[in-house]
Amino acid sequence: MEHPPYRLAGELDAFLGDPTDPSEPFSYARCVELDEKEEFPAGICHRLEEWGLADHYVPVRHGGRLRDYEHLLQLIRTVARRDLTVAIGHGKTYLGGVCVWIAGSDEQAGRLGADIRAGVPVSLGLTERAHGSDLLAGEVQGEGATADESGGWLVSGEKWLINNATRGSVLSLLTRTDPAGGPRGFSVLLVDKRELDEDTYRHLPKIPTHGIRGADISGIAFDGARVPRTALVGTEGGGVETVIKALQLTRTLCAALSLGAGDHGLAIGLDFAEERELYGRKLIELPQARRLLTAAAADVLLHEAVALVAARAVQCQTGEMSVTSAVTKYLLPTGTEEVLDGVTRVLGARAFLKGVHADGRFQKLERDHRIVGLFDGNTLVNLNSLVNQFRTLSRGWRRGRGDVQGAAVAYDLTAELPPLDPSQLSVVARGCGVLAALPAGVEELDRLAERDPALAPAAVAAHRLLDVTDAVHEEMAGYPAVMTDVPPQAFDTARHFTLCWAGAACLGLWLGTVRAAADGETAGLWRDALWLRAALDRVLSRLGERPDGPAAPGDRNGIHEALLTELRAARHSGRLFSLLAQPERRAPGPETAGVAAGESERTSC
Repeated sequence: MEHPPYRLAGELDAFLGDPTDPSEPFSYARCVELDEKEEFPAGICHRLEEWGLADHYVPVRHGGRLRDYEHLLQLIRTVARRDLTVAIGHGKTYLGGVCVWIAGSDEQAGRLGADIRAGVPVSLGLTERAHGSDLLAGEVQGEGATADESGGWLVSGEKWLINNATRGSVLSLLTRTDPAGGPRGFSVLLVDKRELDEDTYRHLPKIPTHGIRGADISGIAFDGARVPRTALVGTEGGGVETVIKALQLTRTLCAALSLGAGDHGLAIGLDFAEERELYGRKLIELPQARRLLTAAAADVLLHEAVALVAARAVQCQTGEMSVTSAVTKYLLPTGTEEVLDGVTRVLGARAFLKGVHADGRFQKLERDHRIVGLFDGNTLVNLNSLVNQFRTLSRGWRRGRGDVQGAAVAYDLTAELPPLDPSQLSVVARGCGVLAALPAGVEELDRLAERDPALAPAAVAAHRLLDVTDAVHEEMAGYPAVMTDVPPQAFDTARHFTLCWAGAACLGLWLGTVRAAADGETAGLWRDALWLRAALDRVLSRLGERPDGPAAPGDRNGIHEALLTELRAARHSGRLFSLLAQPERRAPGPETAGVAAGESERTSC
């Protein structure tokens, strides 16, 4: 199956050249060098501008090329697979502009879109040194400016730990416009530093960081900076709501960063296992290494499925993004940390060393990815967002309420996505279509399994998932509607909810796309529900469950061996290991010679 978002991502990857060639501007070696110097990757970002990546940060209606979020997900994933510092440093411009795409005027959005397409970096000023994620405690304040009768603001205060605060020329700034504060006391102002008096603002020093060392993580301080009324994004007092809705989109797109990190880490681990000899055998032949790699491979596919559904849901389940974004932003960073942990155990000491294996890329990758779980709302923030919706979601589950039709569109990768209607974004979802569609999906898989016994193990696992999902919603219903002090058990319940959502999304995606994906280079992953069985096994394991049936353990071993065969075949052919085909800019290495699609693996170890 050739899928347009993957094809476009492949075009970008081809344009960027072979990352293993040190002479290429965007090579692994160059990224490690910049990291050592803690230098911003300006030259690489310029290369992305040459291709036109910034055009994809701007919606079509405002002059750009952003038609759907699935394309953008795959483009950012492609950049992140090479280097997270570049992906975060360049992609932050989308984050800076999204408030305007959601709530700004057409004139305002058109001007900003032109700036972004011209390569002007944009940033988002939310956090402050003393308040972190507590947006309602923000102290950056805009006092009414009446001297020129513009009705604008004189902005004072400091925003800190802001990506691109120094390099960015335009800043979407969450500002207290009512001294009393409160949910309606803040507004988003689109501040153009090029129009400010230079003595009314100053940049704060770059903050040294453990990962993404070259990124512009700094801050900005204002001292009576005059900002005109035309800078207001949306309505005065609507800033917090605008930001919350904007974060629903950016948290979903953060999945691309974790996907790229997972792709990169898994490839490093597999290459090492193919090359390294231990106890007279290749590491790939040892049972423990095989188990670690297949678990990581299953998680990579699980995360890809979740991200695909979530990215498509932006446009076809827009009203439920308060749930979808929180689930995605929790699951993918934490899950990818587990992937990288598994690869660390394969690499051993080489996971921490510089210049010994793979140019020391893994130690940089592992450091860089840690930040993904922190920005745009950390793990607890996203779980807490789900906890606040427990009552609504549990009632929706009992009544079968949710956007099931939208879920069907998200699951069918051949279905055309509707344009995004930002007015449909909501702070609280009325239901969850992904889970509302689960019972019908289990029934459909049962019918398929009656005709094809190879699908029976997947059907058994799906029934187990359905039972657990029902029990999790019963737990959710037991919590009060309003909790000032959230008990630890509620966060555990929220975590279980995210896993149920992930399992349901995987089932729906397989059912919705399996016919279209039956041919092509990745057909083996879809045949007999191989990737679905592997993904459900990972979900159920994390839920403390196992598929029922006496054949389950043997079936699990079969899944692992089949998955390892697909992983090695993809790497050998120079193709990304993913649900759908995308070539990588990497020549097949000698370490995988002789491993072809469908070849049997040695299973004696």
